[in-house]
Amino acid sequence: MTKAKPAHKRILLKLSGEALMGDDAFGINRATIERIVGEIAEVTHMGVQVAVVIGGGNIFRGVAGGSVGMDRATADYMGMLATVMNALALADAMNKNGLTARVMSAIAIEQVVEPYVRPKALQYLEEGKVVVFAAGTGNPFFTTDTAAALRGAEIGAELVLKATKVDGVYTADPHKDPTATRYAHITFDEAMSRNLGIMDATAFALCRDQKLPIKVFSIFKPGALKTVVMGGDEGTLVHV
Repeated sequence: MTKAKPAHKRILLKLSGEALMGDDAFGINRATIERIVGEIAEVTHMGVQVAVVIGGGNIFRGVAGGSVGMDRATADYMGMLATVMNALALADAMNKNGLTARVMSAIAIEQVVEPYVRPKALQYLEEGKVVVFAAGTGNPFFTTDTAAALRGAEIGAELVLKATKVDGVYTADPHKDPTATRYAHITFDEAMSRNLGIMDATAFALCRDQKLPIKVFSIFKPGALKTVVMGGDEGTLVHV
């Protein structure tokens, strides 16, 4: 009996900083990060090339009160530094789990992490290493969602996986409306016309223009990442 092959060879996983908090108010929950890394390790061992873009909300939330009234660009740079901290924690957990991870930053902090260089990132992926992209796009006024869309397009990912707390995109908020149903798939245009807010407008437009599908799924559901990679019915697929 032959083992089933993954449906996707190269993916870009977008993790929010909040995903690393677990049930904590802010910061990094060790058990949560180890569980997420375990899910990533499982699909990597199946031969899937994995790149990750990480947010910084879990760290920046702790200082957000002090950023009120702050210059927007300054606050955004602080957020970028928070993503570097998360990327280092994520890579450390991966390396301890038998994976080889490389952190590449969009802003130069060469004593800490290497700079993002596209050919090098592609080489790492081909070698089976997990590449963690930090510092967003390196520019203020752009979200880490946009960084995920940009890096996904640059590395030739077949799919951008947006990991969330819910298991897909619903017709309404499932926590407030018990009749809400999950979309198995939806087009970019339908999602925009229904104002579903899957990603910010810049990221969404970039994925649509590059014909790069987005899969929205729950990172908190055990085995969901593997099901997505195998092409199973998990989450919501947004496509052209």
